[in-house]
Amino acid sequence: MQAARHVVCALSGGVDSAVSALLLKRRGYQVTGVFMKNWDSLDEHGVCTADQDCEDAYRVCQVLDIPFHQVSYVKEYWNDVFSDFLNEYEKGRTPNPDVVCNKHIKFSCFFHYAVNSLGADAVATGHYARTSLEDEEVFQQKYIKRPEGLFRNRFEVRNAVKLLQAADGFKDQTFFLSQVSQDALRRTIFPLGELTKDFVKKIAAENKLHHVLQKKESMGICFIGKRDFEKFLLQYLQPRPGNFISIEDNKVLGKHQGWFLYTLGQRARIGGLKEPWYVVEKDGVKGDVFVAPHVDHPALFRELLRTSRVHWIAEEPPAALVRDRMMECHFRFRHQMALVRCVLQGGRVPGQREDPATGAIGLHAPEGPEQTSSGLPGPRTRPRPLTPSHCAASDLGTSVA
Repeated sequence: MQAARHVVCALSGGVDSAVSALLLKRRGYQVTGVFMKNWDSLDEHGVCTADQDCEDAYRVCQVLDIPFHQVSYVKEYWNDVFSDFLNEYEKGRTPNPDVVCNKHIKFSCFFHYAVNSLGADAVATGHYARTSLEDEEVFQQKYIKRPEGLFRNRFEVRNAVKLLQAADGFKDQTFFLSQVSQDALRRTIFPLGELTKDFVKKIAAENKLHHVLQKKESMGICFIGKRDFEKFLLQYLQPRPGNFISIEDNKVLGKHQGWFLYTLGQRARIGGLKEPWYVVEKDGVKGDVFVAPHVDHPALFRELLRTSRVHWIAEEPPAALVRDRMMECHFRFRHQMALVRCVLQGGRVPGQREDPATGAIGLHAPEGPEQTSSGLPGPRTRPRPLTPSHCAASDLGTSVA
């Protein structure tokens, strides 16, 4: 008789990962729960939320009668995620720490710990996502040591695993998983991929997981939580006071503590002004933030962006892009943003000064309906400001490139 497959499930102390572990056990797998501590600090109220989350994850393991482990990646999170986060903000860009955390912590540090230290046949998380592999196909995957450097063996025959959108379009989290490596993805199970959030809560309520069901939805920066963002950033970055300037008449409207604190397109809360103003441009030399009135101001819209090197989940660009140097697809640069139809253009794009070898890509929004987060056609709107260093995930059908 074959031994039960061993699946190591990441537990956050929340309802999604708890139900994921439950569903894996129902499938007959040997399940181990692992809690990751990645941030070592107190919140603004003096409460160490990581300790409470760890306790909740431990209680989940007790209810499910599965082994519990705790690992600390505080050092790795600081070096690979948070330092990059601060550096990007200081340069005036808007990083997405959740995307970077998944790439370096959950699907690298945790993944290798589960496979190499705990002997896992597969790992699992509570993300709302799917892959193109069934469970048994995941268990058949073998770890292959990859060659060093950018280029792998072109003669190596491997069927790439696709990252697919979740059945629950509103909760779909594939945007946050868009930088995960092929090696990690092919040995990962997403038990919630076919479920809705409401059904997940129902399962928790019926299986004595009330302590995680009652918790608020996790928000804010990955593993750090929801905070007063400006105050939080200014604990680590020096203030650089400057002016808010109207894009229409160059009038100074107010003061701010740092141009790097603002993202293109966000509402700028300017003291003394009742009407909303939105960030259009930033001058890092003078420290000025240019703003426009009204959410539909023409200066707030873009139809072209340039990117640096692209991360292809399948490791190779689509054949159509290689052949034609362009292809149609959908993209988003923000979680839950409606998918926008676009044309992906490889190589040099108009106005680009960088060497085309950097892998720059132009995105042009053609005519036609957009696709909503549920995958259904929606009304066409112009793309919002495309913030420097935002991650942009392209969708090819229901898969994420």
